[in-house]
Amino acid sequence: MRQHPLYGVALAGIGTLVLTPDSLFMRLSGMDGFQMTAWRGLLMGCVMVGLWAILSRDRGGELRHMFTRAGGVIVLCQFFNSLLFCLGIAIAPVAVVLFGLATVPVWAALLAWILLGEATRFATWITIAAVMTGIGIAVLGGEGEGVELNLAALAGAGFGLGVAFVLALNFVVIRSARQLPIMLVIGVGAFLAGCFGLVVTGVDRMGDGHVWAMATTGMIVLPVSFFLLSLASRHTHASNVSLLMLLETVLGPLWVWLGVGEAPTPMMVLGGGIVVVSLAGYILWTGRTRRGIASAG
Repeated sequence: MRQHPLYGVALAGIGTLVLTPDSLFMRLSGMDGFQMTAWRGLLMGCVMVGLWAILSRDRGGELRHMFTRAGGVIVLCQFFNSLLFCLGIAIAPVAVVLFGLATVPVWAALLAWILLGEATRFATWITIAAVMTGIGIAVLGGEGEGVELNLAALAGAGFGLGVAFVLALNFVVIRSARQLPIMLVIGVGAFLAGCFGLVVTGVDRMGDGHVWAMATTGMIVLPVSFFLLSLASRHTHASNVSLLMLLETVLGPLWVWLGVGEAPTPMMVLGGGIVVVSLAGYILWTGRTRRGIASAG
């Protein structure tokens, strides 16, 4: 049965909408970075690996693919994705972390150039300059909060950029190694991050805070959103998925503001607007250029 042309776009849209309250649940948990890493990683890892075990038709073959260089890279990417995002949310304004995270498409273009030899257009470098300007404005936008907020915002932006880098590397490697079992390698990476967070936190402190918030995001929000976004990438262009994922940058801080009253400063809003508009323009231009090349060929 032929899928509707908007099927992949709808999957990406739903997956992103499911993901947007993730940061709010992290704030509501009242946990520190390593404790959140432990809960999110262990729960998400168990759900993803469990789904893989149920749905896989060739467990032995897919396990062998996981123990390849590409599989190891994806596991490491998910490990650092889980760890860095939790550390960033724990110490910095959510908006600034998500602004850094939104740079995934730019990192993906640079890594594709470095690892796959794909040409990097001049528009990519212009977008990088615009995005870094926006992040800089957001980081320096702590009105009357003192140096402490600025340093926290700077660290949060750094963690967000780090998460964007490993996510972009994840996408590039998955695109070049299509045989990888996505749910398995992502689940294992998340589970290992959870184990690391558990060791740092200690079993006796795992019950501190609101566990229900971590259970919600670890068992529902993350597995559902990651599954839908991964499935969407097989039914629509990556540029469409990247564009829809910008919704998290816009809606994530809004959920946190409504839920716990953490309002972004006007300078953060300005900087975030520059980031979102620059990336949206870049993604739309890239998608239109690719379609033009395909039709000409």
